Amino acid sequence: MTIVEAIKVVLNGSPGMTSQEIYNEIVQRKLYSFGAANPAAVVNGEIRRRCFGLDFPTAYPVKVFETAGFSGKKLKFKLLSMKAEPPTVISRKNHGEQLPEEVINNAIKDHLSSLKQDIFNRIFNNAPDFFEHLVVDLLLKMGYGYDETSGIVTGKPHDGGIDGIISEDRLALGLIYIQAKRNSRDNKVGRKEIQAFIGAMQHIQKGVFITTSSFTKEASDFVSKQQQKRIKLIDGDALAALLVKYEVGLKSVSTFSLYKIDSDYYGDQ
Repeated sequence: MTIVEAIKVVLNGSPGMTSQEIYNEIVQRKLYSFGAANPAAVVNGEIRRRCFGLDFPTAYPVKVFETAGFSGKKLKFKLLSMKAEPPTVISRKNHGEQLPEEVINNAIKDHLSSLKQDIFNRIFNNAPDFFEHLVVDLLLKMGYGYDETSGIVTGKPHDGGIDGIISEDRLALGLIYIQAKRNSRDNKVGRKEIQAFIGAMQHIQKGVFITTSSFTKEASDFVSKQQQKRIKLIDGDALAALLVKYEVGLKSVSTFSLYKIDSDYYGDQ
């Protein structure tokens, strides 16, 4: 019997138990013989890595357990329900008895959230044309254009709604037009602005509309039904994620690896 099988036996019919209670029951019933220095922590790790809603880099894709509330400050677990309603997801801030890799993963999420906010603060503190250069740099970093010189910023008064152009080849036979809207978060881009952008594109077939805010449903629906032009909308959330992913204006200061046991090598426990 593996550790996971022993946990299943203990939780069969239980409304919920903490990982310590599960470990104590395994020992009392002599379901598994532990060799680790801290076997209770091993049980906690096996449960959390297979628990619905507790997702982090070393978690397993197949879930066996789900959360069942708290006993004091300690999270309780039960077997994953097969009912139609989805299991309850506990806020990651209240997981209790987190594994080290969970702590690291949550800290990284908090870091990225803070970083994205800082990026937007700096965007709005710079001159308006800074944002236009930023989005052109982003698209080049993403691989659009034939080299790092194939993007230009065209934005200026009475620019017709075209803020940048990407040449996909050296002869400029394929062009991508860009519009960049540095809007406040509550100032959504509407259908009329999308229509004006498409009108300014004239014969160009590909366009990217990027904003620091978001798009109205009417604007998104209008683009999804477009047949003559290929338009991609990028809202503020997607923009922040792309700027981080492609490290535009960012420097990596440290890297590290998270590891998990190779079950094919060591076998299941």
